Amino acid sequence: MKIELLAVGTKPPAWIREGVAEYQKRMPRECAFEIREIAVAKRFKNDSLDRLKQEEEKGIRKQYVKGARLVALDREGSIWSTADLADKMKQWMNNYSHIQMVIGGPDGLSKSCLDDMDDTWSLSRLTFPHFLVRILVAEQLYRAWSMLNNHPYHK
Repeated sequence: MKIELLAVGTKPPAWIREGVAEYQKRMPRECAFEIREIAVAKRFKNDSLDRLKQEEEKGIRKQYVKGARLVALDREGSIWSTADLADKMKQWMNNYSHIQMVIGGPDGLSKSCLDDMDDTWSLSRLTFPHFLVRILVAEQLYRAWSMLNNHPYHK
């Protein structure tokens, strides 16, 4: 199974890239984790949030893989424990070859983009910087995989 994070935002700081890379190398080949960056919409004075979200949505939609399970990361989503994520990961591994998780831009995801999703996951009711979410997701996926495989990392 391939897990791909479609993330609006480019050029993360080096420490973000290094953190993500650490968890990418820990993930087994049969559960690879990758990030695909999507450009943030150009902002202009007095721009509407709807236009910005729709512009970013175009870039997101271009990356969709037919048949992939789509999971939005959004503050209005369901909060999953690590055990919940492990259960979902087990289901995904049995039913899908490709999972695409989506992080919107600074203003979030458009309603129509959210409507496309099979699941909507909230990491917390807190708001995190978009680049930091990449590390949090990578670590939680590795932790969930560890739980499923009785690896001591989870303990």
